[in-house]
Amino acid sequence: MPLIKKNILTEERLEKFKRAIERRQNNLTVILENVHDHHNISAVLRSCDSVGIKEIFVLYTQEGLDEEHLRLNKRVSSGARRWVDVNFYKDITACFEHVQRNYKHIYSTHLAEQPTSLYELDLTTSVALLFGNEKDGVSEEALAYSTGNFIIPQMGMVQSLNISVACAITIYEAFRQRDVKGMYTDNVPMSSIQQQELLECFMDRQLHRQKGNIAKKIK
Repeated sequence: MPLIKKNILTEERLEKFKRAIERRQNNLTVILENVHDHHNISAVLRSCDSVGIKEIFVLYTQEGLDEEHLRLNKRVSSGARRWVDVNFYKDITACFEHVQRNYKHIYSTHLAEQPTSLYELDLTTSVALLFGNEKDGVSEEALAYSTGNFIIPQMGMVQSLNISVACAITIYEAFRQRDVKGMYTDNVPMSSIQQQELLECFMDRQLHRQKGNIAKKIK
């Protein structure tokens, strides 16, 4: 075990890392396609960390969107950007090939002819949740990779939600289902080896106080 430095990585901090890592859900992720507002991305990161999501994917294919848009707001994300990896892609094929290697299903928020309610989905399986941008939604190119579409039931006059709100509602339904099945306690998806690897990663980030953790990968 690497040296625990005084005032940098305390025993209390180390135990907090271990508790968080034990609950990490490495078979649940979020994909954001062409989401313009970096405040929304920061809010999504904070929600993802709160339910134990290990990584997210940010896909930019529209002209004018680039890695500069990932200057994530520290106050909104509340430091979550340091603990949730952001996989940044410009190439849609490369992005979804990465997702498909690690996740079995890709469910998109899309108003199809016969959409499935969020509350009818099984979110305890290996799944990636795809959200489109604030104006256009999920693109036809991204929908081609989806294995299912869903909607969040709404009863008001305006049938739309802010992207970060929609994501929070969705992943907390995943949390509810997973909590019932003990996936945060006795039936955790990460192996002990994977947990140890992530612990070493967290310790390294803490000890080196990584700043500006914008994106893990840019392709």
